[in-house]
Amino acid sequence: MPTLLNYTGDDEFHSGCFFYSTSMEDFTYFLPISSRMDVYCQPSKRVRTNFRIPFDRNDFEEEGKNPSIDDLPDECLFEIFKRLQSGKSRSSCACVSKRWLMLLSSIRRDNEDRGDQELENNGYLTRHLEGKKATDIRLAAIAIGSINHGGLGKLSVKGMNSICRVTNVGLTSIAYGCSTLRALSLWNIASISDEGLLEIAKECHLLEKFDICQCPLISNRALIAIAEGCSNLTVLSIESCPNIGNEGLQAIGRSCPKLESISIKDCSLIGDCGVSSLISSACSSLHKVKLQALNITDFSLAVIGHYGKVLTHLTLCSLKNVSEKGFWVMGNAQALKLLISLTITSCQGVTDVSLGAIGNGCKSLKQMCFRKCSFISDDGLQAFSKATRTLEVLQLDDCNRITISGIIGSLTNHESNLKSLVLVKCSGIKDTTLQSPLLSCGSSLRWLSIRNCTGFGAASLALVGRLCPQLQHLDLVGLYSLTDAVLLPLLESCEGLVKVNLSGCLNLTDESIHTLARLHGATLQLVNLDGCRKITDQSLVAIADNLLVLNELDVSNCAVSDCGLIALSLARHTNLLILSLAGCCGITSRSLPSLERLGKTLVGLNLKGCNSISSSSIEVLVENLWRCDILL
Repeated sequence: MPTLLNYTGDDEFHSGCFFYSTSMEDFTYFLPISSRMDVYCQPSKRVRTNFRIPFDRNDFEEEGKNPSIDDLPDECLFEIFKRLQSGKSRSSCACVSKRWLMLLSSIRRDNEDRGDQELENNGYLTRHLEGKKATDIRLAAIAIGSINHGGLGKLSVKGMNSICRVTNVGLTSIAYGCSTLRALSLWNIASISDEGLLEIAKECHLLEKFDICQCPLISNRALIAIAEGCSNLTVLSIESCPNIGNEGLQAIGRSCPKLESISIKDCSLIGDCGVSSLISSACSSLHKVKLQALNITDFSLAVIGHYGKVLTHLTLCSLKNVSEKGFWVMGNAQALKLLISLTITSCQGVTDVSLGAIGNGCKSLKQMCFRKCSFISDDGLQAFSKATRTLEVLQLDDCNRITISGIIGSLTNHESNLKSLVLVKCSGIKDTTLQSPLLSCGSSLRWLSIRNCTGFGAASLALVGRLCPQLQHLDLVGLYSLTDAVLLPLLESCEGLVKVNLSGCLNLTDESIHTLARLHGATLQLVNLDGCRKITDQSLVAIADNLLVLNELDVSNCAVSDCGLIALSLARHTNLLILSLAGCCGITSRSLPSLERLGKTLVGLNLKGCNSISSSSIEVLVENLWRCDILL
């Protein structure tokens, strides 16, 4: 008989695919189910049937049909299926019909059977259902089919509002058939309630990771059950679940001693009681905490500051009720000695005063990110920089009171450790000259990213360039005022650039690319010139002649043509893996031979918006470059 899961040995997860490893056509090989049929739901209490079951051959002859096991009512089939001993037998029976599949998936395994399954299976299978593919039928098939193939370890179900047809019946099937489940993710499923998760909590005691998002019917009752039934829980993520509150978090803190990571976002019923209880209860194991859009106050941050002794990663976003005092107490509590990564976004309580306290209390900090913190100025940034000598990554996003003086101060204070500096939309940075001379020019900075900082000009870039001779990654995006005269000194001061992104720099010309290729041709692996409209075929010729190890090139929306592409394809050292020509109107069907030559090494080619290439040329290209992923 055919088996429920057509196993091929490949159990790697592929996003958006069905749970079995064969094509969709093979679905009917084991389940004759039409997508238009209604999902069969096993009632919580089986209804008595009063009709007469024919057992005599004469009865069938009178009715004009042959005897069939399908004539038995559900309760009889249920009792028969309960006595099937092997998973292979269950899987074979599930192939018969949707009715048999749903009946089999509704059978709870006894403790001995479940224990044997956990011993025999490692739970290494990963399955993902999304949108219309997320149904109770498919969950039932996963539950029955995975038993003989290693057991289900990870399950992700992502609904699409009303399109998702997963209910408590499907979750119950998983609970009864997949005791090896270790990771469960439920997103945007309005039709599941506490009952489904109660069954998961009863049966899936090995669960370690639980992620729930936009499930409005899930309440504290389900979370308490998960806490009490799944004591091995290490990772918990809750987002936009309006009926989960403090009681659920308190239960997690009491019953999950192995909890390492917690993420809570946009849950209106969660406040200080829940967060503080969880943090204090799990203080010996909790390493990662993310709190976003919650109704917590200074009290919760004070608890984090006092009990976060093993905390290494902390993210605080959109905490409108937390003031300067809360951040100040968190830093001065001196418990965050092991914190290495801190991200703060849209928190008005972050000021120069609280920033200094955070710096003094987080002596091991290596990564710091501020987003939309409008009350931080140069004074606070420099005080923070002096206190955190171990800082390696600094990101400032939309912090408009920071000027070039604060940036230079941070670079000089961390000249031996800072590896990455990212500035995004910092409108306070203006092209001014510092009054005091620079005292150092030996910064260890390897990565410089300046994105959409419209005031960043020649003087500012020259100052940064003098401090960063060891740059390897240069990311200058959306700097409309950047010209060749401004960029060339920076390119000349760097020793060996590896990745360069100049997308959206409209005023750069071929001169900059010539210099870039000449000075850094031996080390450059990535060049992005998307939207640099003054870049022509001359730049492609320079790239072809000088860039020996280039594997990714983006000249989308540039003024390149067939001639430049010919030069690129004839380069002696062609190692290109990814090439983007999107929006290049100068690329026509005459580039077909060049693209085919480049296609010998390419794995990705973007021709979107290249309207001058004929459809017949595209067909030939797709046929010849079958190993290459072509975006049209």
